[in-house]
Amino acid sequence: MKKVEAVIKPFKLEDVKNALAKIGIIGMTVSEVKGYGRQKGHNELYRGAEYVVEFLPKIKIEMVVEDESVEKVTETIIQAARTGKIGDGKIFVSDIKKIIRIRTGEINSEAI
Repeated sequence: MKKVEAVIKPFKLEDVKNALAKIGIIGMTVSEVKGYGRQKGHNELYRGAEYVVEFLPKIKIEMVVEDESVEKVTETIIQAARTGKIGDGKIFVSDIKKIIRIRTGEINSEAI
């Protein structure tokens, strides 16, 4: 099993969620986060004063999928989240050793 984490632009969340639902992904965790990479923030003007916004708002999506689904999931996220502009985000894939459903005690694949 693999954990797929995607950091995307906030306005792309619905597109990504709908695209993942179409390929059968039924569960995910979504968090509002802030960060920066190559984009390095931007300047804004507020009430006549200019200030630097270093940490930009992003959405982090996390899900655990079977190994054979990873490529389809990552491709789906790329297609749904891509704008072609800087700041589109990143996808991280990591190994999961064990999953336990607290309510039932189910383990690994059954717990997803």
